[in-house]
Amino acid sequence: MLVALEVIRQKLPEFAKDVKLSLESVLSDSSLSTDQRWGVAVASAIACENAELRTATLADAVKVTSAQLIEDASAAAVLMAMTNIYYRFRHMSGKASYATKPPRLRMNRLGHPHTGKMNGELFALAVSAIHGCEVCVQAHEKSIIDGGLTEDNVNDTIRIAAVFHGVSAALQAS
Repeated sequence: MLVALEVIRQKLPEFAKDVKLSLESVLSDSSLSTDQRWGVAVASAIACENAELRTATLADAVKVTSAQLIEDASAAAVLMAMTNIYYRFRHMSGKASYATKPPRLRMNRLGHPHTGKMNGELFALAVSAIHGCEVCVQAHEKSIIDGGLTEDNVNDTIRIAAVFHGVSAALQAS
């Protein structure tokens, strides 16, 4: 039973009822595997930068998935926090010259998740969507589809990211 996220869900104010109901279903009604759902949830909770949501998500995730998966999701959240800023700047600056400069940012861990490349791509996609990095969203979505997953998998990843972002906003507003 998911106790910690249920406590969060019950704390959400009435004006966030839609988010509250979505949180109840988004982690169960999905085309993603249990590990993928929970990895996306962990990465999203970290990306939302809400300590209460992150703590609750991790408390429930350890009950249903492996420590390695949680580590992979955490690594994706941290590395995408760095790379989303870099690539979003390159895109937003509007200067083609920045695209020719090497990032010189270490991203080795992102390319070698312990629980599989597609899991890492899903986690990175969720974080990139939360951070609003168009270039990263496009790149990770393409890798996911090219890797054999489906648009339903992508859609469910973004659903989880969106709900977690909404929960974070509701917690901040209440």
